[in-house]
Amino acid sequence: MGVTMGLDETETSADPPTGEDAGAANRAGAAGRPQLGRTVALVGLMGAGKSSVGRRLASVLRAPFRDADDEIEKAAAMPISEIFERFGEAYFREGERRVIARLLADRPHVLATGGGAYLDPETRRLLSRRAITVWLRVDLDTLVRRTERRDHRPLLKGRDTRAVLSDLIDARYPIYAEADIVVDSRDEPHETMVREIVERLEAFDGVVAAE
Repeated sequence: MGVTMGLDETETSADPPTGEDAGAANRAGAAGRPQLGRTVALVGLMGAGKSSVGRRLASVLRAPFRDADDEIEKAAAMPISEIFERFGEAYFREGERRVIARLLADRPHVLATGGGAYLDPETRRLLSRRAITVWLRVDLDTLVRRTERRDHRPLLKGRDTRAVLSDLIDARYPIYAEADIVVDSRDEPHETMVREIVERLEAFDGVVAAE
């Protein structure tokens, strides 16, 4: 039996920022509240920090945050690792494509995509038309350090982490390089990267505007 990778179209809002994210939002508000005119989609390999940076970016931009992997798991009512095990990667990618398409039809927000999403030509074209894409680029040593102690990632489970990530870098980085903005993901406070992303977004007309 297959899994329906649908998504409730009425579910469009994110939870209000709390804790550190709320602090970032309050700091942004002191200088005026930025408004987002187009979805900002973060792309990159696992361990790049798309979700953690994305949440802080959404707080600063006063925009909803959506995580494509979370939305897929909610739609399928099972973890991504189980989808891979039961139905295979091709089935997962098809569902991922549909979920991202539906998210991109929503009001502007910050979207963290899965590591393989941007490789799909159809999804990449859709992101190019409906979003500003930001590649969080990470060097191999940093990626290994961030991912080697986690066993929930299907592509790494039971395999040599460094070898897999090295192969993924070779195969995927030339495609990620097609993103509108490239920012290096470094071991430093996320606020630093968020400021850099916001500054780069301001170069695009109508994407970020103060009230």
